[in-house]
Amino acid sequence: MKVIFSHGKESGPWGTKIQRLATIAEQHGCQVISVDYTDSTDPDQRVERLVALLRQQDEEFVLVGSSMGGYVALVAAAQVVARALFLMAPALYIPGYACHSYATDLNVEIVHGWDDAIIPHELSIRYARHANCPLHLIPGDHSLVSSLDTVAGLFAVFLRRHLDLGSCR
Repeated sequence: MKVIFSHGKESGPWGTKIQRLATIAEQHGCQVISVDYTDSTDPDQRVERLVALLRQQDEEFVLVGSSMGGYVALVAAAQVVARALFLMAPALYIPGYACHSYATDLNVEIVHGWDDAIIPHELSIRYARHANCPLHLIPGDHSLVSSLDTVAGLFAVFLRRHLDLGSCR
């Protein structure tokens, strides 16, 4: 099983959150890929890059996305078969992004900070309500770094709940 990360608009492929969550995935024996999108701030170009990568995969994968990376992962997942998605403060329903209607039949779990001044948590509530998916509203701002232990714990539970961990080893 692979865990494929998509970072946010102004972060990089191995930022603090991704490093922490990648360690958890690796501890479960999963292969980790973190896509580098730093050469483009266009969310829909990023979606195209991720879809191209995903179509080359020969085993099941989980997508993890933060902020713009959450948008990228969710839109890409509508075009390929992802085992599950773990989204952190996803940039959904953003003016200027091509997609504003998202698949609701995916295995999605969302974490969003109450004090996010970049992407309002109400947007995650809106999607979670339509998709009937788990949503964790936790203390923290957009980066969620101040609540990284909580995010990491939720991600570990997500892996145990949604993955056949025996296939990671």
